[in-house]
Amino acid sequence: MKTKYFLYARKSTEDEERQVMSIEAQLTELEEFAKREKLEISERFIESKSAKKPGREIFNAMIAKINESKNPLAS
Repeated sequence: MKTKYFLYARKSTEDEERQVMSIEAQLTELEEFAKREKLEISERFIESKSAKKPGREIFNAMIAKINESKNPLAS
């Protein structure tokens, strides 16, 4: 079975002036890398909250999917 990958992009800060790379630019970079490395992307996750505060819902959903894939009978 071929390994599949997720793309995850998020805002690095709530302050737009301090955002280093836009989410769109992050996705472009990640997609180019995946294409170059021939990685199969199964899903894209986009988080519009800064990681400064705890409780990243999208990130947690992605981790849950990873854990489910490791143990499909647990879900």
